[in-house]
Amino acid sequence: MDSASLITRLAGLFDAQINTPAWLVGGVVRDALLGREIQDLDITVPGDAQPVGRAVADHLDATAVPLPEWNIVRVALPPGDEDDRPFLIDVSGHAGSIEDDLRSRDFTVDAMAIPLGCWDSDERFDVIIDPLNGRADLARRVLRAGSDGVFVADPGRMLRAVRLAQQVGLRMEPDTARLIRRDAHLLDRVSSERVRDEFMTILAATGARPQLEVLDRLDLLCRTIPELEATRHCQQPRSHHYWDVWGHLLHCVEYAEEVTAGHRNNAIYTMAPWTAKEDAYFGEIIGDGHTRRTVLKLAALLHDIAKPQTRAPDADGRIRFLGHSEEGAEIVRHRLASLRMSTRITDLVARMVLYHLRPSQLREAPAMPSRRAIFRYYRDVGDAAVDTLYLAMADVLAARGPDLSPERWANYARMVAAVLEAGAEQPGNRDGNPPLINGHDLMDALDLPPGPRIGSLLARLREAEAVGEISSREDAIDLAARLVKLGDQS
Repeated sequence: MDSASLITRLAGLFDAQINTPAWLVGGVVRDALLGREIQDLDITVPGDAQPVGRAVADHLDATAVPLPEWNIVRVALPPGDEDDRPFLIDVSGHAGSIEDDLRSRDFTVDAMAIPLGCWDSDERFDVIIDPLNGRADLARRVLRAGSDGVFVADPGRMLRAVRLAQQVGLRMEPDTARLIRRDAHLLDRVSSERVRDEFMTILAATGARPQLEVLDRLDLLCRTIPELEATRHCQQPRSHHYWDVWGHLLHCVEYAEEVTAGHRNNAIYTMAPWTAKEDAYFGEIIGDGHTRRTVLKLAALLHDIAKPQTRAPDADGRIRFLGHSEEGAEIVRHRLASLRMSTRITDLVARMVLYHLRPSQLREAPAMPSRRAIFRYYRDVGDAAVDTLYLAMADVLAARGPDLSPERWANYARMVAAVLEAGAEQPGNRDGNPPLINGHDLMDALDLPPGPRIGSLLARLREAEAVGEISSREDAIDLAARLVKLGDQS
C-alpha cells in the first residue's frame, strides 16, 4: 500500500467534502520521523468519529468497522498484491483540543500530530503538535509513558510498551518500567484476545528470548502464562546444563528461532537441515495471522511446562519427570484456550508438546532410524511431525547448552535430516503417488464388508509400503489376504 498517495487522497477528501479539521497522529508521525515504512494510519477529528469514518470508508471503497465504545471507526482496505494483511485506517474522535487528546495518549513518541492537509508540505515536520516532547524522546530512542495513570486507564498498554520498544528499537525509561510493575496486576482486566495478539507479536519478532525476559522483569510474563511460574528454580538432572526448567524453556525459544533462521547465524546452527522447502513451511500462516515459526517458539516455551508437578526420584534416586509430556499437552490446551488461540494453533502446540521427546527416541544407536520407526513417527505425530523435529533440535541445544559437543550435535542434525528426507517419501506425502490400494479395492478383491477391519488393514498396508515390504497393488492384495487369513485363524 502506497501510504503517501493514500494520505494525499484523504487530504483531498477532507478538503472537498468533510467539513472538519483532521490530524494524523501516533505511529504514522513517529514512523515518518524515523524514516520507517508506514504500516497503518491513525486520524483524529473533533467530536463523533462515526460519520467521518464511514465517509472515509465509502470514499476508499473499503470496509468500515465501528468501535463506538472507543469513538473509533476502523477502515480496512483489502491487501495489495504483495501484502498479506489489510491496510488499516483508524478514525477516532476526541473531545476538547488536539493537545488534550495527545496528552491522554499512552507514550510520548505516539503523542504527536500533523494536520492532515500539511502532510504533502516540505514543512510538515515544522508544524508537528508535540505537547509531551515526544520528538525529543524519539531522538534519544526513549519510550516514556504519557502520564502516571496511563496503564490504569488501559492495562493493555503494558504489553504494548514491550512490543513497541522491540519493534521501534526504543529503550524503556525507568519510571515507565516502574509504572508497569506497579500496575501489572491489572493485566487480568484486558481481553484474552488482546493479550494473545500482543504476546504473539512479541514472540514472533527476532530476539524473542530477551523480550520474554523483559516481560518477566516487568511482572507480565507469568501473568500471561501463569503455569510458567512453577518452572522457576525447578532443577533438572545433571545431564542438563545448569539451567533450571525456567532457563531451559527460555533458551529453547532462542534455539527454536536459531534453527529456523535459514543458516544465517552461528555456524553450529547451519548443521540444522534447511532448504527453501523448510523456509516456506515455517513461513506458512496457520492461524491468528501467525506463522509456523512463531508457533514453534510458543511450543518451545511450553514444552516442559508440566515438569514441576511431575518431578520425582525413581527407585535409584534419579530425578525423573514421568508423564510430563502428556500432562503438558493438557496444560497447553487449557492455557491456549483461555487465550482464545485458534483451534489449529492449539492442536499443533499440544501435539508438539505431547511428542517432543519422540524424535530423540527414534535413533537406534549407532544407526539411523529404521524405515518402520520413521513411518510410525509420521503416522502418530501427523501435521506436527516436521515442527516437532525442529522443536526437538531446539530442545537438545537448550538441554546441553555450551556442553553440547559439535560432533554430537552434527550427528543429531544428520538424524533429523534423514527423518525429514524419509518423511517426504512416506505414502500419501509423495506428489502424484496415491496409496497402492484403497478400501473399495480391498472389499472388492477379498469380498470383505465395510467396517473397522478395512481401516486396520489399510493402516498395515501403508506401513508395509513405507518399509518396502510391498510395492504394487498385487503385493498389497496378497498381503491383505494373508492378514485376513491369520486374523480368521486367530
